Amino acid sequence: MTGPSHPNLPVQVQDSRRDLTLPMFIPEVKGADNQRRLVYPSDPLPPTYPRAFFLRVGAAFFAGFFVCLAVVAQYTYTSSNQSCLSFSLLTALLPTHVGTPEWHEYPPAEPTNAFPSMFPSDVGYPGPTQAGAEPGLAATAPAYPLHSGLVHLVPPTRFSQESAKAKTKDFDIFRSWGSLSPWYSIQRGRFGVDSSPEAPDTCNITGVHLLHRHGARYPADYSRGTGPGGFASKLNTHASNVTVTGPLSFLNDWTYKLGNEGLTPFGRSQLYDLGVSMRMRYGFLLKYFSETNSLPVFRTESQTRMLNSAQNFALGFFGYPLEGQYQQQIMIEAKEFNNTLAPYRSCANNDVPGGGYRGQPYANAWKEVYLKDTVPRLQQYLDGFDFDVEDVYAMQELCAFETVALGYSKFCELFTEKEWEGFDYSYDLNLWYGVAWGAPVARGEGIGYVQELVSRLTQTPIETHNSSTNATLHNAVTFPFGHSLYVDATHEVVVLNVLTALNLSSFAATGPLPTDHIPEQRTFRTAELAPFATNVQFQLLSCSTEDDPQIRVIVNDGVVPLSNLKGCGDHPDGMCSLHAFVDAQKENIRSTDWDFVCNAKWTIPEGWETTSGYPPL
Repeated sequence: MTGPSHPNLPVQVQDSRRDLTLPMFIPEVKGADNQRRLVYPSDPLPPTYPRAFFLRVGAAFFAGFFVCLAVVAQYTYTSSNQSCLSFSLLTALLPTHVGTPEWHEYPPAEPTNAFPSMFPSDVGYPGPTQAGAEPGLAATAPAYPLHSGLVHLVPPTRFSQESAKAKTKDFDIFRSWGSLSPWYSIQRGRFGVDSSPEAPDTCNITGVHLLHRHGARYPADYSRGTGPGGFASKLNTHASNVTVTGPLSFLNDWTYKLGNEGLTPFGRSQLYDLGVSMRMRYGFLLKYFSETNSLPVFRTESQTRMLNSAQNFALGFFGYPLEGQYQQQIMIEAKEFNNTLAPYRSCANNDVPGGGYRGQPYANAWKEVYLKDTVPRLQQYLDGFDFDVEDVYAMQELCAFETVALGYSKFCELFTEKEWEGFDYSYDLNLWYGVAWGAPVARGEGIGYVQELVSRLTQTPIETHNSSTNATLHNAVTFPFGHSLYVDATHEVVVLNVLTALNLSSFAATGPLPTDHIPEQRTFRTAELAPFATNVQFQLLSCSTEDDPQIRVIVNDGVVPLSNLKGCGDHPDGMCSLHAFVDAQKENIRSTDWDFVCNAKWTIPEGWETTSGYPPL
């Protein structure tokens, strides 16, 4: 800083954040020689300078400082969303980088120290090894290992078990994010059957068909301008005019660290752990492949997160290296390709606004209800633009996505237990009306997988491919019969499509979901049915107490009742005769017209509802 060229001119100080010129006035005093001179902060004090002057200047400074504080505090109290000064002494504007994407590309494209030949994966000398017996917890253990789904994740302080702020003991924020929740073992009896997934005492497990979702992922594209990325972009756009205080102070150095739809590290671990878990439960089923000199065939899709999920599951189930242990079929997910693991791609009505996927308006109506008081509560800590409901909702989504991507999120601290319950319910509304029992296309989109399940169970080829099944891939090599283990990877929306098409109506027992309150009891919860890495086990059994082979449906370790299916009955362990189950599913197939669901020009009458996942006739 340089002194002024004239004693009566102020020093000009440049503030780089707002490019303002701020005057800083320099005191003018008389020296011992009675001459006027300017005193700069860096000047040494003259030995004869009067002490009383400094006392007066100091007192005046502190008095002015506290008066300023009082004025600012009073003004803030009366008008919290405005500023009485053009440049506040107490708060600073957000840095311009706030909200910008912060992405780390790894591995490097051309590392300078990569010498693969110097690091062979096998150098010989393996030492003596011998495989042991295959595990079979589901068949041999007296209890079943439960999965919490919380490894690697840190809960927000206000909801940790040690926090006195947690209102209810049974509230778990990780289970309050709808389909963004990590999968966990469902409490015994939650779905209406007081039984657990291990084989009943008189039964042996003979086979398993597993359908699972991909692991935790990043949100949709940042450039779309909605959701978490949209909030980040909006914050960045207004950063030069925004100040934040209190619980929003962390936004001062916050950047958008989420990628685009790929698996997160935690998501990879979910599928690896799921693979290990299934090997521990059903490893003994691999004996079939050793005895028949064959390999299992697992299926997934071409999307990166789907392929990576399947590969990580296989690493957990088989171990490295994967070569020679199984065969991975990759089905193309794109328009004009039939694919039962992505049936919406070949269903034209799925893309009709308000027709196929119609869940968003219901979720939006509920957001206006449960976030009504949240928006002004958070607005008091941000000055520079007005929050709307979508901004606050995106902050809740950021909590979930940042947690499963980075392990922890400050956004989680901003909301109450009640607000998290509202967020959880918003996902229930969206998926109930979008892809499950309240959606007119759900049954049609799920029926192709049901056809494949019946085909495998009966070892009978599909005669007519009149849904999302792909005739080209239905051959003895890529769609084999008679295997003891099948594994298919898909999306959460397809899991709900399939459960709907199977007519597992116990999940729809409480009927259509309201948009103005949360029902006290509801049988449909996406956190239970469609979380990250959700899994559905079709368990095949041979029982000494039953004449016919049996089947059970187990969703995230919760046994599902099959009593609503014709011929199944109410069984204490949720079992049904395989023949009765197949007959019931054949009837579902006959009564589901995929072409009508996906291609006909039907319309939704005002006020129309369904609990069967089928359009109006």
